[in-house]
Amino acid sequence: MRSLFSVTLLLLLALTLTVEANKRAKHHKGGKHDKSRASSECSPAEIQYGKCVPDHGDCGDGLREASCKDRTEKINCRIPCNWKKDISDCKYKFGAWSSCDAATNTKSRSGTLKKALFNAECQATVKVSKPCSHKIKKTRGESFWKGKKKSNSR
Repeated sequence: MRSLFSVTLLLLLALTLTVEANKRAKHHKGGKHDKSRASSECSPAEIQYGKCVPDHGDCGDGLREASCKDRTEKINCRIPCNWKKDISDCKYKFGAWSSCDAATNTKSRSGTLKKALFNAECQATVKVSKPCSHKIKKTRGESFWKGKKKSNSR
């Protein structure tokens, strides 16, 4: 009786694992390997990528064409909805933000090219700017209660 129970338990476990593996295979979206999916017989250097075209507006999720030889496919892409919009296919290493320029109320920083994605044409260095924040930043260790008197009302 014990051996029948053990065999039944093993079969149930094997069936559960098989069902889970099939579920994962059906819902697998490709992840990082989607980039090179354009054509299995093409090397990554041969694949030509088009610009990312957002589905709605000028930023957000979209599609880009990936072509190799006589085959073209559309792959998912994303354009950031902030100052990185113009350099989204280029990866840069940025320095620290400059101090606020009172005349223009902006601060800026520059970056050097680390990597060009999807064979993009990227500038070697870029300079970006953004409006200065008017919030007063708290120094480390400072809290909301600092300087306020505690009342010992019991």
